Amino acid sequence: MAQPQQIVTRIAPSPTGIMHIGTARTALFNWLYARARGGQFLLRIEDTDRARSTPEATQAILDGMRWLGLDWDGEAVSQFARVPRHAEVAHEMLARGHAYKCFATQDEIEAFREAARAAGRSTLYHSPWRDAPDDTHPDGAPYAIRLKAPRDGETVINDAVQGNVTFRNDQLDDMVMLRSDGTPTYMLAVVVDDFDMGVTHVIRGDDHLNNAARQAQIYRAMGWVEPVWAHIPLIHGPDGKKLSKRHGATGVMEYAEMGVPAAAMRNYLTRLGWSHGDDELFSDAQALAWFDLGGIGRAPARLDLKKLESVAGWHIAQMDDTALMAEITGFLALTGQPALSQAQHDLLAHAMYCLKDRAKSLPEILEKGQFALAARPILPDAAAAAHLDAVSRGILRELTAQLQNASWDRDTLETTLTQGAEAHGLKFGKLAGPLRAALAGRSVTPSVFDMMLVIGREETLARLTEAANRDG
Repeated sequence: MAQPQQIVTRIAPSPTGIMHIGTARTALFNWLYARARGGQFLLRIEDTDRARSTPEATQAILDGMRWLGLDWDGEAVSQFARVPRHAEVAHEMLARGHAYKCFATQDEIEAFREAARAAGRSTLYHSPWRDAPDDTHPDGAPYAIRLKAPRDGETVINDAVQGNVTFRNDQLDDMVMLRSDGTPTYMLAVVVDDFDMGVTHVIRGDDHLNNAARQAQIYRAMGWVEPVWAHIPLIHGPDGKKLSKRHGATGVMEYAEMGVPAAAMRNYLTRLGWSHGDDELFSDAQALAWFDLGGIGRAPARLDLKKLESVAGWHIAQMDDTALMAEITGFLALTGQPALSQAQHDLLAHAMYCLKDRAKSLPEILEKGQFALAARPILPDAAAAAHLDAVSRGILRELTAQLQNASWDRDTLETTLTQGAEAHGLKFGKLAGPLRAALAGRSVTPSVFDMMLVIGREETLARLTEAANRDG
């Protein structure tokens, strides 16, 4: 009994700039589909455009993939390194009669198109060299190798997302596969690479749907089994227009620098154009269990940053504290901020229970956790300093004395502080401002009791004493 074919997917970005959020989502869909089925997920860098491809852009792709947590099998493949193989296939097609040498110059092709435009005809170029006998070929002249595409009938792409998509062959030209300088075109290189890498499923943006018709003709000419095609709708902005910088961040690492946890980004991107019932919030394990091509919609997905915030907040609240600290460590390094000392790391981890429930980003956690990261002297900001008048400083002195020998648990602290406020005819809320100023130097913090429990008796008393003795 034949063994079922292993599923192989790939992501094949061009290293010409940032890693776009659309590329990241496509990579994620391919990763989910392969990983859930015990298959392989491959990475190919399509760097044949030597003028635009840069090492920095290649690194940006690798960084984006690693931040998202999308591991790939084997080494990343350079398309440029495979140019001899692409040329070999073009010449093989030539020998089989599925391609031909075209000696037309760029000037001749452009003259044809100008004449066609002037006459109102199709500008689809039909090379006069398609059926020219070999003995008419000019000796030593440069030539391109063109696909001898079928002129009649239709090319049908059976797409797992879009359904059957039909292209009239008389609307498809004999595309160039190998340029006259010997370099392959994108259309040829993609097909050869996908075939040689054993790719079984080509999952990519639907802006490549027209390319599939041309690429399928190469597969068929070579007698190769076509992959499963799955063309997914692009991501649009909230206004329904093509995503651009005016809608906000378009590069995946921009979201990393904004402090979105990688797990939240995976959840959000998975749900962007794919659905599993009404589920909006889910773990990686659930995404792997649920993801299939049938859940991908045909309409463009719309980027919604408010929804991303909500997803990020849910993941932060759900995340294991150790994993969250690892995210924070990575975020600080990525954004060029000083690393936490071991003492700061331990104290922030200890405080995490009172920091993460309502936070929607890593910077929010760091902001709320400043009381745990700060060292004396605690210098209050303007809003906090306004609470430290002469009366409140006097109350802080009294409280410091009362707390010296108090049991350091929440109930005792609440009782001691509440009674201290009542002794001055105040509700505890009126005392919270001066306490926040003393303990954190901020007016917006976790609860006073949480801060006291996290930093401990000695540090709490030192900060209260410092604030009580501050000049007004």
